[in-house]
Amino acid sequence: MWLKNDNYKDYLKGLTVVEVSGESCANCLTLMPILDRLVGHREDVKLHHIEAAEDTMELIEKFEIQAVPTILVLYDEEIKARCKGFQPEEILELWLDAKIADVKKEYNL
Repeated sequence: MWLKNDNYKDYLKGLTVVEVSGESCANCLTLMPILDRLVGHREDVKLHHIEAAEDTMELIEKFEIQAVPTILVLYDEEIKARCKGFQPEEILELWLDAKIADVKKEYNL
């Protein structure tokens, strides 16, 4: 799901991974299918995207995004982990698994 300023509150409930990208960002375009593979098959977490643009500036400011790509692990809109820049798939998978496990432990999920 692509999040915008006017719809994000409907989708950022529970355990969520959010990928923040830029339209002309090559690393962002490379990262999207990797995240879809790593998170898309999971039933315990949702994956959403934010395109850094004029209609998402409220979100960019809310989540203090300073660079793209940025990956956020959230629980009910609260940032639990942040990863900036492109990461190799193997490292990203280890990071995501660890951060998702941390959130699940914190909230007894």
